[in-house]
Amino acid sequence: MDYRKTNAPSNTVTRDMMKLSADTGNVYETVAIIGKRANQISVEMKQDLEKKLQEFASYNDNLEEVFENREQIEISRYYEKLPKPTLIAAKEYEDGKVYYKNPAKEKNNL
Repeated sequence: MDYRKTNAPSNTVTRDMMKLSADTGNVYETVAIIGKRANQISVEMKQDLEKKLQEFASYNDNLEEVFENREQIEISRYYEKLPKPTLIAAKEYEDGKVYYKNPAKEKNNL
């Protein structure tokens, strides 16, 4: 899922943990799933931001010359205003858009 087109809230939302963990039957497993997805989203966001900011990179080692680029500032502000990866991951989990499996449970079922 594209994190830029998400409808996740930008502020913290109180969630009912019993409803959230109904699929797995375990609160801790649910939190682990959401946490791993949040890490994936975070890495993707960081790579995209670094790729966009790489265009503005200057390779001068002179500390006196600091350039402010309006486009660079706009890009940084845009990424700061996006919902946090944990909120995006929680919303994806609630909507059923996260695929997960537990090899230990599958092994026990066989």
